[in-house]
Amino acid sequence: MFRCLSCGAGAAKWSGRCQSCGDWNTLSEELETPPATAQPEAPTSPLVPVTDVPLLDGGPVASGIDEFDRVLGGGLVPGSVTLLSGEPGVGKSTLVLQLLAASARAGRTSLYVTGEESAGQVRLRAERIGALHPQVLLTASNSLADVLVHLDAVRPALCVVDSIQTLSDATVGSAPGSVVQVRECAQRLVAAAKRFGVPVVLVGHVTKEGHVAGPQTLTHVVDTVLTLEGDRHHDLRLLRTTKHRFGSTDEVGVFRSLEGGLVAVPDPSELFLADRHPDRSGSAVCAACDGSRSLLVEVQGLVVPTAHPQPRRSGQGIEVGRLALLLAVLHQRAAVDLSRHDVYTATVGGARIAESAADLAVCAALASAAFDVPLPEGVVLCGEVGLGGELRAVGRVEHRVAEAIRIGALTVVVPRSTPPIEAESTVGSSLRVQRIGSLPEALNELLAA
Repeated sequence: MFRCLSCGAGAAKWSGRCQSCGDWNTLSEELETPPATAQPEAPTSPLVPVTDVPLLDGGPVASGIDEFDRVLGGGLVPGSVTLLSGEPGVGKSTLVLQLLAASARAGRTSLYVTGEESAGQVRLRAERIGALHPQVLLTASNSLADVLVHLDAVRPALCVVDSIQTLSDATVGSAPGSVVQVRECAQRLVAAAKRFGVPVVLVGHVTKEGHVAGPQTLTHVVDTVLTLEGDRHHDLRLLRTTKHRFGSTDEVGVFRSLEGGLVAVPDPSELFLADRHPDRSGSAVCAACDGSRSLLVEVQGLVVPTAHPQPRRSGQGIEVGRLALLLAVLHQRAAVDLSRHDVYTATVGGARIAESAADLAVCAALASAAFDVPLPEGVVLCGEVGLGGELRAVGRVEHRVAEAIRIGALTVVVPRSTPPIEAESTVGSSLRVQRIGSLPEALNELLAA
């Protein structure tokens, strides 16, 4: 059989493209084991009324890393299986080693199964990030049988498998990392985690398209899927949840990748605005939301004349398609013609803004750069720009304004259709909420000087 490494679909012969998901060069040959036809004489689990099922203590247990616990709604649930994915070098192994050390410092035994590195390499990393502890048990093995034996014998408070693609089951006639191996190993680890009540963290790689490597059934059998994101040229790392059976997926954890490991950032807004020069043109502060977290991010714009017939449009941290739309609105509705200029936009610190609430800040930064007029100090912008040049209200304005108050902003510019904000009547004269209806009106107000 040939099976797709992306979606797990089977095929009788090899082809360059998977007929199920459309990915190229993902079919891998493997030995297909015929299914057993014998039927069990009796069910393995009896029928029990749901009212008679005993209640278990399944609450989350704090890991000791605040930002990690924030994303998971309090910590890891006993018996749960969490998949931690991310690009190579983003810091997955460092984060799980810090988790193991935090668990050990709390007096709990933890187990680290490494299949990619030797025990000596893990020891060197542990020394570098300060994660050496005698209650962190280490085994360098690629055998699933060894892992299950250790789980049964130790019953640790936390088990980490780094990574699931290197694990193999001797009863499966396929190479490690294949679709069958990854699926079978994951399913048996999930069963062992439920049976022993041990939280298990599986480290997984991602493909060049950004998806978790291996069959899609891997993300279905686990309880939680975490993604560690970050640019290798910046030290910012964001931890997100794309699936969480025990809570919300709206939280985001912020870390900095330093020499001593991943360091939690409790105040990301201060990090993003630390080196800002408010007296320079082309700089605006946006009140953005990432999940349930409000952030103040600096948006920068640079406009350079060019003789090239096709001016360059570059967006770092901002979608280029959205940038092209905003440039068209600026030209048609606000008389800011940048058709003969190269346009560069960037969000500072490696932050990425995908929501439309940053539209007003992007337009203000570009107009400020085009006219070489800095925006007033202490102004925070928040609003979506429509194709007609109108400003449209966005969600979670209360949280955005509260973050602006906390950081010491003087004025928050919001669309005129924004509902009444409770903070307007409580902050007094320390913060002014200014309501504006259109993009031309906002630019005239901000660039009046």
